[in-house]
Amino acid sequence: MADLRELNKRAWDKLVARGNRWTVAVSPEEIEAARHGEWKIVLTPIRPVPATWFPDLDGVRVLCLASGGGQQGPILAAAGAAVVVFDNSPRQLEQDRMVAVRDRLEIETVEGDMADLGVFEDQSFDLIVHPVSNCFVPDIQPVWDEAYRVLRSGGALLTGFTNPVRYLFNDDIEHSSDQLQVVNTIPYSDLDQLPENIRENFLAENEPIEFGHTLEDQIGGQLEAGFVITGFYEDQNPPEEDHLSHHIASFVATRALKP
Repeated sequence: MADLRELNKRAWDKLVARGNRWTVAVSPEEIEAARHGEWKIVLTPIRPVPATWFPDLDGVRVLCLASGGGQQGPILAAAGAAVVVFDNSPRQLEQDRMVAVRDRLEIETVEGDMADLGVFEDQSFDLIVHPVSNCFVPDIQPVWDEAYRVLRSGGALLTGFTNPVRYLFNDDIEHSSDQLQVVNTIPYSDLDQLPENIRENFLAENEPIEFGHTLEDQIGGQLEAGFVITGFYEDQNPPEEDHLSHHIASFVATRALKP
């Protein structure tokens, strides 16, 4: 899916220029607080990851997987971790480099496909932080398998992902005020299930192409890779921004350990 990867790369580069919320870097004040032990990150829209999900970060080698944008990586680096940010979007990685220069942080950035971590050796990391992003690849089992490979034994994978229920409904669920209509099936693909006129507009406007993966692929896929899931919570978009959030929390986060 080289063409799809290139399409989503261009789309996310464009979202950086638009100031999408997932491309806006953290502030110097947040970095300074993290240096003094006061920090939090998110894997999903609102709810911070529990502090108990993290090891002592001093010297811990962390892979921020598909996590460019100058958010999670810089905070973890300021808190003492040795951070590598891996992302498909060059402009997203530029945000992390900008914060690193601005706030004198050591952050390595690597461009690539989240389903192919071949640039890293086996057991290279103690912790992987993977916020909501695997909705941009059509097959997520390679993501779980590669994460398992590059983690050291005893390491943790912290993941955010979309509950596929979001993809059942009409395309404008974030702004619909009256009715939600079930129009799609799961697993979902923008390429197959969007109406042709909307799909063509997505392609013309360089909008990201998304996929709604089953919970069996999201949770069962981690188990199939060899992980043991030890933490779970749900989250949502702010209800005032997302009609579906009045009905269900449609994002999930898991903590999974490599035995």
